Amino acid sequence: MNNYFSEFHLRTSISSGAGSRILLPQMIQGLGGKRAILFTDKGLVKAGVTAQIIDLFKDKKGSVELVGVYDEIEQDAKAENVSKAVRFFKEHQADSVIALGGGSVLDAVKGIKWMLNKGYQDMEEVLNTHIREFPPEAQPIGIPHVAIPTTAGTGAEVSPMAVIYNEKLGMKIVVRTPYLSADNAILDPELTVGLPPKITAFTGFDALTHAIEGYFSTTATPLTDSYALYSTQLIVKNLPIAVKDGANLEARSNMLMASAMAITAFGFGNNGVPVHNMAHAFGARFRIPHGLANSVLLPNVMAALPSLYLPKIKRFAKALGIVKPSSDQKECLTEVIGFIRGLRNQIGLPGTFTEYNLDQDLLPSIVADVHSDPASARFFIPADVILQVTNEVSGLASNKVNS
Repeated sequence: MNNYFSEFHLRTSISSGAGSRILLPQMIQGLGGKRAILFTDKGLVKAGVTAQIIDLFKDKKGSVELVGVYDEIEQDAKAENVSKAVRFFKEHQADSVIALGGGSVLDAVKGIKWMLNKGYQDMEEVLNTHIREFPPEAQPIGIPHVAIPTTAGTGAEVSPMAVIYNEKLGMKIVVRTPYLSADNAILDPELTVGLPPKITAFTGFDALTHAIEGYFSTTATPLTDSYALYSTQLIVKNLPIAVKDGANLEARSNMLMASAMAITAFGFGNNGVPVHNMAHAFGARFRIPHGLANSVLLPNVMAALPSLYLPKIKRFAKALGIVKPSSDQKECLTEVIGFIRGLRNQIGLPGTFTEYNLDQDLLPSIVADVHSDPASARFFIPADVILQVTNEVSGLASNKVNS
């Protein structure tokens, strides 16, 4: 471990287990909330998941009331959605927020809370650059906030950052402040049972990518390593089960906990995250879901940037379950990459973006997109490496990508 400054904090109280959602009303009350808004998406409304949360507030004669449901949050936590949601919150004279959904909903609600605290009206106007706040500028946000993830991937319920898509700029912008994460998180595996196998698969690979990039970060610490390695073990063991048998509550529960652990490793290492760097660019440019982008890019990026992974590769190989990894670092990296590709294939995920029919003329612009992402400031990926990986994952490998 190098002798440099690091930070690590876990401010979110986590409640887990089947049926743990029943604790929601008393959590809001305990945080001082009286008038809550439930933020979610239309898919969860249609699937009946939202109704399970609404029912918790029916026939309750306590001091907490669910005064509205906002279900217009879309993929990638669009800035326009956030601005509309802020107005919805104010119109209903609410005082607390409940986030129910995947990473887009969880991040959007963190953006809503941040906007309300700052007194901002239009997210697209204020979110024109990446934002990082430290005390004393960053202060506790007095808005009761409970997050309930319905996917096991982003871990956004416990992370101090939100990724918001600014449509006007065509970019994903990161807001990070120590008090952005939820006060309480409910990890109820019953709410993830209806998740389709493919979404279960690529959100799980998002969690694996968090663990990997947290572990191999150039500013990793023993704290982040412990979360990264154990979450990796949980994911490798439980993700195939959750994909094959979506009703397996033990596997679903373990994946939710692994997701929260992996993002913690990622969030407090977070220096040298080239897979996410490229995934942000592909997601913003071609609207590819973040977890799927990570799953396709992960092994190719690892193969293209071996120097980042070689120093710690042997210990990671053991965490994956490779019983006798090669003593040679380069051979060990090859084994690890092969294992990751095998796991990806086992759970039915693609190795390229062929299904998205990427416009070949737009591919060279990925270089500028990657270099403009905030992750690039901490770990610069050379243009030739970006183009190499882009060519490999685009589905157009036989065609040369020129800058």
